[in-house]
Amino acid sequence: MRGLERVSFRSGPQIDMPLLVAVVAIATVGLVNLYSATSVYIHLGERAGLADIYVTQVYNIVVGGLFAIVVAAVDYRHFERLAYFLYIGGIIALLLVFVLGSDIRGSSRWIQIGNFSFQPSEFMKILVVLVVAKYLHNDPKTEPRTLVDLSPALLLAVMPAALVMAQPDLGTTMIYLLSVGTVLAMTRMRRRSLLWAAVVMGAVVPLVWRYGMYGYQKQRISSFLNPEADTTGAGWHALQSRTAIGNGGLFGEGFMQGTQNQFNFLPDQHSDFPFAVFAEDWGFAGCLILLGLYCFLCVWAVRVAAQAKDRFGAALAVGMGAIIFWHTIFNIGMAVGLLPVVGVTLPLFSYGGSSVVTVLIALGLLMNVSVRR
Repeated sequence: MRGLERVSFRSGPQIDMPLLVAVVAIATVGLVNLYSATSVYIHLGERAGLADIYVTQVYNIVVGGLFAIVVAAVDYRHFERLAYFLYIGGIIALLLVFVLGSDIRGSSRWIQIGNFSFQPSEFMKILVVLVVAKYLHNDPKTEPRTLVDLSPALLLAVMPAALVMAQPDLGTTMIYLLSVGTVLAMTRMRRRSLLWAAVVMGAVVPLVWRYGMYGYQKQRISSFLNPEADTTGAGWHALQSRTAIGNGGLFGEGFMQGTQNQFNFLPDQHSDFPFAVFAEDWGFAGCLILLGLYCFLCVWAVRVAAQAKDRFGAALAVGMGAIIFWHTIFNIGMAVGLLPVVGVTLPLFSYGGSSVVTVLIALGLLMNVSVRR
């Protein structure tokens, strides 16, 4: 009853309206941009392709929105109690990918059940943050921590990261590690431990490069370091994306007028490079507005964390904000050529059922903490 009283209409406005307005604005602009990105199918005489992508994305947002409402309505402390069970379920789903997974473009990341498919690694992003937040909440220490103190939390992140890396999916692996690292940054660490962490990272990176990465992943990173080396092969995606962004200029070429997109030079424009489509259509001015919306979401997540009533709520809010932040950084970074192409989606902009639903669930959890702060 206490939880119901806090969300009753008599207690005043409870919904975090700034957060809601920002989410609706990004989702709406994302749908408009996706229509532009898929309009190339009309020019090619493939109207079914437009319907399959654009209309399906509307369904994805509706389904994700319903999940977000449910997640926001249930007191987040119930998720704390179920954190380890949900985490184990996510690990099992990742293991099932190797048995039931469908191979798409060289990667086995989706579980297909009839006409329905989903990507367990997307939902695992939330579960990893959830279980690490619970671990921090249950840790009574107040003095600066060592790497040994944080090793259980790191292990909780490394296990699913290793499974996802084997699928293979470098981008999602990085999202796991960076999101958890952002949550752990809330804790105080000894300076010597920070130094040791840097040493360990320096030793692990070469090993991952040599033994843990596939040839095409190395090729993408190599083409990022030397963009002009293979502009018709591994560097084609990044080159066309930069060209589209440059074409946009200050105010863009206009809605559905971007030449790189309309003439189908820009690959994966509806999934990996929707930002390039948006930049070509609306230019630098439009990009500033879009980046402002994403920045607002991330800053607002920190604000919600600062006002949370317990450590779990604070860690959960930071973690959900970190998922949005790192997705945005990676996707826009690879679109403008500042980061290698790793296949990370832009929240509520890129086409994809599992991705959209996961992002909306994350935002629902952020709303949950905000409502009960």
